[in-house]
Amino acid sequence: MPVTDEAIEKIKEMIVRGELRPGSKLPKEADLAARLGLSRNSLREAVKALSLIRVLDVRQGDGTYVTSLEPNLLLDALGFVVDFHQDDTVLEFLEVRRILEPAAAALAARVMSDEAIAELRAVLDRLGDTPTLEELIANDLEFHRLIAVGSGNTVLCSLVEGLSGPTSRARTWRGITDGQAVQQTRDQHRAILEGIAARRPDLAHAWTTVHVAGVEEWLRGMLGSGSALPPVFPDADAAGLRPR
Repeated sequence: MPVTDEAIEKIKEMIVRGELRPGSKLPKEADLAARLGLSRNSLREAVKALSLIRVLDVRQGDGTYVTSLEPNLLLDALGFVVDFHQDDTVLEFLEVRRILEPAAAALAARVMSDEAIAELRAVLDRLGDTPTLEELIANDLEFHRLIAVGSGNTVLCSLVEGLSGPTSRARTWRGITDGQAVQQTRDQHRAILEGIAARRPDLAHAWTTVHVAGVEEWLRGMLGSGSALPPVFPDADAAGLRPR
């Protein structure tokens, strides 16, 4: 095992055993290195790596602390990693979304508060009759985020949010090229909402599956025809790409 990996493993063991708890400060570098039988360089590299994935928080002039270790914090790194996806792996992200998001919607139908459902409805109501592509995508992301939060499962929520961004390029391009996509998205969002509001996990699950699978099947057809996704246009209106 490489020395840095060994150092990471030893710090992880201290956290798992409860010697280092969320929010606690690590011993001084020299003391911790001696205690773990590591060189100070190896320890520094391990600390740097663990800070990148939000396990440790290095505070200049103060010391190094264990973070809260909350799932949403630790899974932030997922979003960073999946940003490096290529076109052929977007389908894999959509396949995972198709598994996770219907489960989140079904949970939300069981446990989401009436106030949170009203907020979810307000998100859809805020979208005008002729939204720009940017408004539609932003509304879509917020809609799915609120459902994930409403599931009451922080791990599931973090996974759904982490996988949402990497598929936005596919959703953007579908909105540009598929004349039916905008209305379909709005209708399906409304059906998902009504399933949640009616406390019908089966309906919420079914409509979310249809919704995510629609993007997945469209992309599968695009890539199967040899097309490639273009970069996301930073300003679709300026490029003349407002959805019609």
